[in-house]
Amino acid sequence: MEPINDPQAKAAVMADDRGHVFHSWSAQSLINPMALAGAEGSYVYDYDGNTYLDLSSQLVNTNIGHQHPAVVEAIKAQADRLCTISPSYANDVRGEAARLIVERAPDSFSHVFFTNGGTEAVEHAVRMARLHTGRSKVLSRYRSYHGGTLLSVNLTGDPRRWPSDQGTAGVVHFFGPFLYRSEFNATTEEEECERALTHLSRTIELEGPSTIAAIILETIPRTAGIMPPPPGYLAGVRELCDHHGIVYIADEVMCGFGRTGEWFGFDRHGVTPDLITFAKGVNSGYVPLGGVVISREIVETFSTRVYPGGLTYSGHPLACAAAVATINAMEDEGIVRNAKRIGDEVLRPGLSDLAERHPVIGEVRGEGVFFALDLVKDRSTKEELAPYGGTSQAMADLTAAMKDQGLLPFINYHRLHIVPPCTISASEATEALARLDVALAAADAHYEG
Repeated sequence: MEPINDPQAKAAVMADDRGHVFHSWSAQSLINPMALAGAEGSYVYDYDGNTYLDLSSQLVNTNIGHQHPAVVEAIKAQADRLCTISPSYANDVRGEAARLIVERAPDSFSHVFFTNGGTEAVEHAVRMARLHTGRSKVLSRYRSYHGGTLLSVNLTGDPRRWPSDQGTAGVVHFFGPFLYRSEFNATTEEEECERALTHLSRTIELEGPSTIAAIILETIPRTAGIMPPPPGYLAGVRELCDHHGIVYIADEVMCGFGRTGEWFGFDRHGVTPDLITFAKGVNSGYVPLGGVVISREIVETFSTRVYPGGLTYSGHPLACAAAVATINAMEDEGIVRNAKRIGDEVLRPGLSDLAERHPVIGEVRGEGVFFALDLVKDRSTKEELAPYGGTSQAMADLTAAMKDQGLLPFINYHRLHIVPPCTISASEATEALARLDVALAAADAHYEG
């Protein structure tokens, strides 16, 4: 990868972008997006000769890194043979992708419904659950994100829901476990787990178990803060769902396909959901793809009953060819194992060491290559370095300092997420931590404790 220094090309890119591209989650006149020219492995580069270590994996989706040659070649080969075909036809790469995904899910799963991304996967999983149970309500937790379309954004439990909070019929939110900012006055993980499950149980009872179709949970809430559930919590949710005949939907859009050091985030918790939503890491976002992995019991509901849903690009051949190549590369190259090793041996101890030396880090949490730093003004009060749902000068200064150090950050409100590709090497991760150590001084300057 050779850095590019081409101001004229950058000017043309920015003119088109600022003149014609409407950006998501943004006030259009207040943004100045970075123009990226290319990428390779764990790095991206701009038009000014700068190279950045990508600690964001873009939107936490380039799990196998940028420009993996096997996946790029698979897309090219598929384009030469068959670019697109209707989902009503059988297709070799669509079927192979579905089989490879099912083989990595629990034994009770048999089929995959393909979508274009995660938000559509959530929409269809909820539709399946409602039709399967004949019930209407869906429970989701606060501090969650499930997508940007009308239903999925109303399932979302963070401030991104508020401007579109117009379709909440049938959606009920509850508090999930989060010991660092406990809603239950807990002091241990055991207390947090027990009290969170009691709260969920009471919510179910008061909402009416016979009205609830599904509980949807990000196995590890992602952009809301990367909060691994305490031991026993997901098993407790599974038990409540079984007791009341509720479908358990595991939202694995971000934490699936190696991100946590497992194929699926719930693997280490010993639970089996009824539906699994996925996207992002299934083919590292090289071509848009998502879907729902469906248990045999729910598949049987639609054995002779029409499923009322579909998409023009469901199981698009280019996307599925990328998924086949990605899954095979992850298997052949030990990418999932690498994510676990990097998390256990480099990121967790390295980030914990940074927390010892930077008072602005209130908590380090995560698994695999899926970590967050909860940044605070004061450790004793846990006051956030930026307001929940907003930003601050402190976070802007940290962002600028990280870019100065050649790091591409993922920042959300008062948190810095450390989410590099699952393929990152130990030396790259160690170098990232050293650069981050320098950049964090910009945030420390705003510490008040």
